Amino acid sequence: MSSRGLPWRRLPLRTRVIGAFTLGAAIAALVLVVITYGLSRQSMLQQREESSERQFFANARQVQSSLRAEDPDFTQLLESLPSLSGSRSIVRTGDETWTSLSLTPNDLPPPLVSSVLESSQAKTMRYRLDDQPFLAFGLQLRPSNASALQGVAYFELVPLAEVESTLESLALILLVGGALTVLVGVGIGLWASGGLLRPLTDISDAATSIAHGRFDTRLEEVSDPDLDALVSSFNEMAAAMETRITRDARFSSDVSHELRSPLMTLRASIDVMQHRREELPERTQQALDLLNDEVVRFEHLVQDLLDLSRSDSGPMENDLVNIEELVKATLASSEGTIPLEVSGSAEGALVMGDKRRLAQVLDNLLRNAEKYGDGPTRLTISSSGRNIEIAVEDSGPGVAPSERELIFERFTRGAAARKRGAGDGAGLGLALVDEHARRHGGTARVEGKPNGDIGARFVVTLPKAGRR
Repeated sequence: MSSRGLPWRRLPLRTRVIGAFTLGAAIAALVLVVITYGLSRQSMLQQREESSERQFFANARQVQSSLRAEDPDFTQLLESLPSLSGSRSIVRTGDETWTSLSLTPNDLPPPLVSSVLESSQAKTMRYRLDDQPFLAFGLQLRPSNASALQGVAYFELVPLAEVESTLESLALILLVGGALTVLVGVGIGLWASGGLLRPLTDISDAATSIAHGRFDTRLEEVSDPDLDALVSSFNEMAAAMETRITRDARFSSDVSHELRSPLMTLRASIDVMQHRREELPERTQQALDLLNDEVVRFEHLVQDLLDLSRSDSGPMENDLVNIEELVKATLASSEGTIPLEVSGSAEGALVMGDKRRLAQVLDNLLRNAEKYGDGPTRLTISSSGRNIEIAVEDSGPGVAPSERELIFERFTRGAAARKRGAGDGAGLGLALVDEHARRHGGTARVEGKPNGDIGARFVVTLPKAGRR
């Protein structure tokens, strides 16, 4: 399975960095808690067991000494035995008589009793009695030859509740410390991810700035040797791209300007011939009409090339533009009456941009609808989240889904234009629309009309700058 298919690879980089630090901190905290608790528990139980064992054997020796008497008083003896942390004792004699101040035979674990009676070695067992932890010791004593007692066993119970309570407190402290360690890991992850991703954020911001036409954008020099190569490469790439775009734009501008002089000569010559049209033969008149159409198309092409060169390299003004007022002014200067619909949330909406270029976007969309869509039928302004949408609808044949992206490329003409044989279109009008929309941080697209009606719907989306 490739790394791209792993679920964690689909997470954002910042999330993965924070997750890695958090997971590392959690594992470290878990290991620390388990090891610390385990060692502490073992040490505390071992200390309690060793001290209790020493006291048990000391008490057992006293009981052993008491067996020298003919009739030892075990009750009095047990009262005199020292008690360690609340330990309690019980004595069993051969006739299964049990003597104790506070214990009963049922308080002892049967496996311990049976193992003590079957062996001459001391036995130890940890168990729970009434849900309380205890440490039990047992030893079969050897009575003296003069004693009438046989099979005497001594047992002692040491409570471990205090040790268990201490371990519970220790576990709580360790868990709280582990949780704090995880939180520290999250904090370090946030700090580290910010430091790691800051260069990427700067590169993203610089790339966005370049995409919006600010080709002189560069990254600031850094002192980090690992990032210096990246910053230098990006700045070199941006400089090379700026040089290339500027050179291409200058070339287009120079060519367009050079073409205007012969075009003016051709236009003047055609105007002269048009004034004497009646004196020309019919076939010459037809040739003159064809020449005039091509010159008109050539003039539009040269003008569009000049606009594109200015768009590619020229600076863009940034002013607050009232879209509703701009659209109304554009419609007022156009021929015919085009219905305008403005949604309530889009009234008075402002965008930050170049008013002249935004007006050209509207003009190109209206001209496109006039040429290839039987004229615009409706223009709408609506609000979509943080964006404002301007849509021009027509009743033409529409745009096939396969051409809806290609139609915005330079020198690309849709099937409708080719079928109509439009003579003065060069495929640059919509390219300018897309270019200007992109320079303003927006997009341009074409889609079918709502409700399945015949025609196309060209939509330009621009980010809002605020409300008036």
